[in-house]
Amino acid sequence: MLLAGGGVWSEVAAQESASPNEKLNILCVGTANRAAANIQAIAGENILGLCDVDSGYLEQSAKQYNVTNTFADYREMISKLSDQADAVVVATPDHHHATAAMRAINAGLHVYCEKPLTHTLTEARRLTEAAKQKNVVTQMGTQIHAQPNYRRVVELVQSGTIGDITEVHVWVGKNWGGGNLPKETIDPPATLNWDLWLGPAQVRPYAAGRYHPAQWRRWWEFGQGTLGDMGCHYIDLPFWALDLKYPTSVEADGPELHAETCPMGLVVNYQFPATETRSAIKLTWYDGKRTPREVAGQRVPGSGVMFVGSEGSLFSSYTNYKLFPAEKFAEFEAPEATIPDSIGHHAEWIKACKDGNRSDPLCNFDYAGPLTEAVLLGNVAYRAKQQIDWDGESCKALNCPQAAELIAKTYRQGWELE
Repeated sequence: MLLAGGGVWSEVAAQESASPNEKLNILCVGTANRAAANIQAIAGENILGLCDVDSGYLEQSAKQYNVTNTFADYREMISKLSDQADAVVVATPDHHHATAAMRAINAGLHVYCEKPLTHTLTEARRLTEAAKQKNVVTQMGTQIHAQPNYRRVVELVQSGTIGDITEVHVWVGKNWGGGNLPKETIDPPATLNWDLWLGPAQVRPYAAGRYHPAQWRRWWEFGQGTLGDMGCHYIDLPFWALDLKYPTSVEADGPELHAETCPMGLVVNYQFPATETRSAIKLTWYDGKRTPREVAGQRVPGSGVMFVGSEGSLFSSYTNYKLFPAEKFAEFEAPEATIPDSIGHHAEWIKACKDGNRSDPLCNFDYAGPLTEAVLLGNVAYRAKQQIDWDGESCKALNCPQAAELIAKTYRQGWELE
């Protein structure tokens, strides 16, 4: 239900009015770190409930925002408060994203979920389909998508500034990987419900400093390494600018596969098919120890995107872009802006929740689902140890039966995707 002023509107009244003064009732899954930033961004709405497996984080957030409905288990929170709520914000380790978001979607609630959208490809496909079926408003937390620079780069690419683009390089000098299972384990802190932190993941002992709160991305059971962490931010730009969707082929190169932890450096080659409006695209991702120092004949910083076209190259970071060769574009004037500036990544979602326009948030699950699938497919190819011919429509590898075990996972009882 939507709130207006201090009172609760009836369901009929809420449906009749689309006043921007109405406040959404929002449930927040996760309260610290990235979750804290999300809560702050939506704090102008009514925070109906908070959930965190760490009581220390939870108490601090509840006090800050004066919230009395607090939970350790999001399954309980969504079950108890869904009839009063309008939306859910999910900001947890990756292995919880889909199970929390799906419960919200099935309760008819709008969803904002951090990137990557899910922990597996199958989860991304199922969330995308469920959100569409339930007609809920969604947004994946790739906040950089709302910044002006990405919009200007998309306009340059789509206006043909560097000609026919056939090649894109994306690199991130971050490194989430390495390590072995800890030999020594201890009891978790008194504030941490370790069983709930594990949630849908398989049971393992707590180990200080190895998983919670900041190291879980290194482990296949909980995260997807550097590619999973940063791919949805950086691959987002070529995905948007070139209107990409499902790759047809993916091949990865990295160090020897470790059963438990992600690689310290990875190179992934994606092939995307030609369309009526552009050529086929080869997109190469590099991370960690495999990041390049030079791309398309240019020295480059530690992270970025380089579009390579028939008339030149275009480099972009989060906040600025450069055209090459510099001499050719010395007098270049950018075309008039055609993509409106964002009102804010969270604000897009909030407004759409109130207006009922599920396509307005630009990182809605119809877009973010395929983006997440493509990102995660790079790790599938690496773990399968072979090039994958991919059928995006059926979400299947045509030449690699073992990939089926890597695009889905087994959930602990009580944490199934439902």
